[in-house]
Formats: sequence, C-alpha cells, structure tokens
Amino acid sequence: MNLITLKLSSDTEPMEKPSETEEPSSTPLPDHQNWIAAQDLLREKLIREDSFTWKIPEDRSDSEEGLLRYIGGVDISFSKDDPSMACGTLVVLDLRTLQVVYEDFSLVNIRVPYVPGFLAFRELLMVDGNGILHPRGKCFCFGLACHLGVEANLPTVGIGKNLHHVDGLNQSRVRELLEAGENSCKDFINLVGCSGHIWGAAMRSTQGSIKPIFISIGHRISLQTALRLVQMTCKYRVPEPIRQADIRSRDYIRKLKMNARMKFLIGETYLSWKQMLQKYCKT
Repeated sequence: MNLITLKLSSDTEPMEKPSETEEPSSTPLPDHQNWIAAQDLLREKLIREDSFTWKIPEDRSDSEEGLLRYIGGVDISFSKDDPSMACGTLVVLDLRTLQVVYEDFSLVNIRVPYVPGFLAFRELLMVDGNGILHPRGKCFCFGLACHLGVEANLPTVGIGKNLHHVDGLNQSRVRELLEAGENSCKDFINLVGCSGHIWGAAMRSTQGSIKPIFISIGHRISLQTALRLVQMTCKYRVPEPIRQADIRSRDYIRKLKMNARMKFLIGETYLSWKQMLQKYCKT
C-alpha cells in the first residue's frame, strides 16, 4: 500500500464521533504539555510536497508500470452504548476498481479523555479529518493526518467534513465563496487564511453537492496531488477508501453488540429452563 487516506467521521450518524471543534475541557490534564512537546517534535519532520517513487495515473483505468495501485482508508467508530469502546478499521482498495482487497479491525477501549487538537494521542493509529488544516500551530499546523504520516513515514491526506477556525477561516465564509458566481463552476477553492497561507482546499466532491469536504496535506504529498487522488476516488461525498472503512467499522461494532445480546438472551433462556425444570422436579 502506497498511500493512506485519513478520516474520523462519515455521512452517517449512528455512532457519535467527537469533533475537534468542541470546546476544550477547563480541567488541565497532566499529559497536556507532553503532548504539545511530542507534536512539535514530529512537526519538524513534516514534508509538505510530493515525496514518493510511484506516479499518479491520469485516470483509474491507466495500467502503466510504476503507478500508484492501492489506496488505504482508516476509520474509527464508537459504540453509542459505551463511548469508551471503539473499533478501528483499515481497508485497502484497488485504485483502478475501487474494490476492497484487504480489511482489518482492532477493537480498543479508550481511556484517555478527548482534548481538542490532540486526537492522535487518544486514537494512536486511528484517523482524524485534518492534516495541516488544524487549530494548533504558528507557522503551520499538525493534525492527525500529519501525525500518522510522520510516525509511519507514509504519504497521507487529511480529509474533513467540518472546517476548523484556522487563520481567520470559517465554514460559513467558505460556503459563501463556493456559492459565489465566479466559483459556482469550480470543483474546489483554495483555503487562504488572513496570513496569505494556503491551508488546504474546500472541494465539491460530487456534482451538485452543497456540502464541501476539506482537503489538506498530511505528510509527503502536495495539495495538488492530494486533490487529484481525492477526485479520482470519490463516488459519493467522501472518498471511497474512507467510506468503506467507515461502513466496516460501524458494521463490526453492530455485530459485536448483536453477539453480546444473543449471548445474554441465550443465558436468560437457559436460566428460565433450568428454573422450570427445578420447579417441575419438586412437584
């Protein structure tokens, strides 16, 4: 697998996933300063341009040697009944067919509370929605797409459904720009902050979509290349690797809950039978 595409949430809502736009807790955490130091150390290794040996195909049907062949998607889903239980999922898709060729799951118990801007430390190899389009940082920011990319030394792309308030950017303003006459026919617009820095892009991933997704550099990839890959893999609002990982993680959680329920019902039925038999034997 040559590329990992990252996310945390999807279009469906049965299992809540925390948003990094939530207000920070007023209670200071003992590890907070250590997390800041670790992020800053990793940020020094971040590469914001293409750094890979494979080539991007002109379209998905291209079969030339040396082209990117597989794209991975990573997702996490949480149980509604027990928010500390989460399922992390990795899927790998064939870029030419967008069919899943590999999938794996990891069920984990979350014991570290959510802190906005530090989702990587709670989820480890789970996936957030953003790369450098992230609320923490002075010259450029460092979201989980960056964190995972640097740690794994893989090209990564950050994709979010919601826009952080970064460098004067906000979601309502971006939607106004997308709906403006001069941008109405564009698939995407660059997200340029008050500083003049380009943090990422807002993209209409499907025709007629009124809700953009937000693309940003994770690691070892340029924004231009990231946009090309996202466009190539979008059948719906979010890229297919991410959508498939999300579907499978939610399905895995549901099956676990169903199995637990079945075991409970079988246990209750057995107990009822046992009690009935004991009562019968006494008569």
